[in-house]
Amino acid sequence: MSSNIEQAALALGDLAQRHFPVSTLTTYKVGGTAALFCRVNDLATLLKVVQVAKDSSLDLVVLGRGSNSLFADTEFEGIVAQLGDFAQHLDLPQETDECVVTVGSAVALPVMARRTAAAGLCGFEWAVGVPGTIGGAIKMNAGGHGSDIDESLLSVRMYSSRSGQICEMEKSDLGLRFRGSSIADDDIVIDATFQLTWGDSERALSMIDDIVKWRRENQPGGQNAGSVFVNPVPGEVAAGELIDQSGLRGFRIGTAEVSTKHANFIQADPDGCASDVVAVMEHVKKVVKDKHGFDLRSEVRLIGFDDGTRARGSHE
Repeated sequence: MSSNIEQAALALGDLAQRHFPVSTLTTYKVGGTAALFCRVNDLATLLKVVQVAKDSSLDLVVLGRGSNSLFADTEFEGIVAQLGDFAQHLDLPQETDECVVTVGSAVALPVMARRTAAAGLCGFEWAVGVPGTIGGAIKMNAGGHGSDIDESLLSVRMYSSRSGQICEMEKSDLGLRFRGSSIADDDIVIDATFQLTWGDSERALSMIDDIVKWRRENQPGGQNAGSVFVNPVPGEVAAGELIDQSGLRGFRIGTAEVSTKHANFIQADPDGCASDVVAVMEHVKKVVKDKHGFDLRSEVRLIGFDDGTRARGSHE
């Protein structure tokens, strides 16, 4: 593997940084290093990084804000890339135009929620409390407060790992489902279009304030990745309630614990270990399965772990 990394490092030159601390890239703020890290500021560079990863037989992980990812404590023997300038545009319509927004995949959901609301565009207020980016949110059909990405998404422009090309895809081709989609881990969303509605900006901003207040009152801050487990029966059976009913609120292993404020959050201590977070996740899954019969599915992307049940760079 080291020879593959050297080959990739040589091909990428100044584009890559060696032994990059991945704790700086995720909201968990734990984990080891990435053998190679690239901040990608244009489409040509993205395609080059993709090709180098293929030629070197290395895994490539593209991150947004890392709000749904956890790296192992060891070095990830692959390439981690983060999309920069070219994926950070947010194009708002004029009042006389159709209410369609085009947005880059690296734009944070709270940013889009606030900017669209301020412009009198309604339908994306729910996303103000979701700390991820547009690209990751589309891949997992993120949602909350009675709505989700599927509600307003029209289409995406993405790099398709299957064709090796940049392509336009309609929403109907993405296989969106509750907290998931058919978009592969090595597909890369570049930007997307959303259909919103014209409305009252003051009312939209007031709704955003209410959502932010609710989140502060009901969800913990600190080092976490938001809700860890998908609700097994959306609208009927909540993962947090099952965890709470299992007596796991406050359960701790080493430097990680189930939040005492919201049982579907797992907190990591400053300078904590990713292995402790995973150990808590696995314990929670086992106890809930034993007590309630539900096999909880994690929303967290586990990267660089050796266990065969947690494939490098893929969801559990």
